[in-house]
Amino acid sequence: MFAMKLLAAGGASFGGAMLLGVLAGAGREVKRSGEDLVKLQEQVDSLKTVLAQAMSARGFPAGRPNVATDFNEDVETPLIDPSSFVDPLASVVGHVQLGKQVYVAPAASIRGDEGQPIYLGDGANVQDGVVIHALETVQEGKSVPGRTYNVGGKEYAVYVGKRVSMAHQALVHGPARVDDNVFVGMQAMVFKAAVGEGVVIEPGAKVIGVTIPPHRYVPAGQTVTDQKVADRLPQITDDYAFRSLNDAVVHVNKSFAAGYNALAKEAEAQARGDRTNSGGEHGDEGRGTTPAKQDKEEKPKAKKGH
Repeated sequence: MFAMKLLAAGGASFGGAMLLGVLAGAGREVKRSGEDLVKLQEQVDSLKTVLAQAMSARGFPAGRPNVATDFNEDVETPLIDPSSFVDPLASVVGHVQLGKQVYVAPAASIRGDEGQPIYLGDGANVQDGVVIHALETVQEGKSVPGRTYNVGGKEYAVYVGKRVSMAHQALVHGPARVDDNVFVGMQAMVFKAAVGEGVVIEPGAKVIGVTIPPHRYVPAGQTVTDQKVADRLPQITDDYAFRSLNDAVVHVNKSFAAGYNALAKEAEAQARGDRTNSGGEHGDEGRGTTPAKQDKEEKPKAKKGH
């Protein structure tokens, strides 16, 4: 009996020692994890500082120029109004023009490197994951018929009017024309189509190869590829649930453009001050060039036929 008690006591002592050892080891791991977390946070803060110093009042200073290709030798740089904001995690490439108070959200992509030009009017918004692109409009130096829409006497691969909302993950692929005050819903698609003023394209709907008359709506998930179907789409009435949705969405995103613009300008000013105080170079004050200056200095003349 005594031997059994002794064995039990010894086992308990051994188990306790093991538990203490495990706890001590865990403590050391927690301490190391804490130190790693601190180092990681320092790296994140450092990256944030670098991003703030590199970011202009419009996100990337002027988007990125496209590359010359065998179907288009013209190299264009986006033309972005100073009141618009392109998030640093978005991409605006090539022959693209953004009007006033346009907001381009993270992960959005506007590519004027194949079909061009692409135009977005005042107060438009391009939300997270939206893609705007177009089929090539020039081949061997000649315009490709049927690949553009004429608006105001000018040809556009993609024309997006004023106060148009392109909600999360929507796709507008040229040739395409979207007139003023249109709402393009989440994961909706417009391709080879014209969309009239005040239209609502509900989430998941697809508009392909047709013209949608003004002030109609395309029900969620519907695919419209027949003009007769497009002509019979329901009209927007006072009791339509999403009649005023676009007004609210435009208001929110214009506020984003203004707010993020102000924040980026503040970060720029602070970064310039830091570089000045540290004796750094002062040659990058021109990051926030105005569209007029940018167009004069960087943007080559477009060839006729675009």
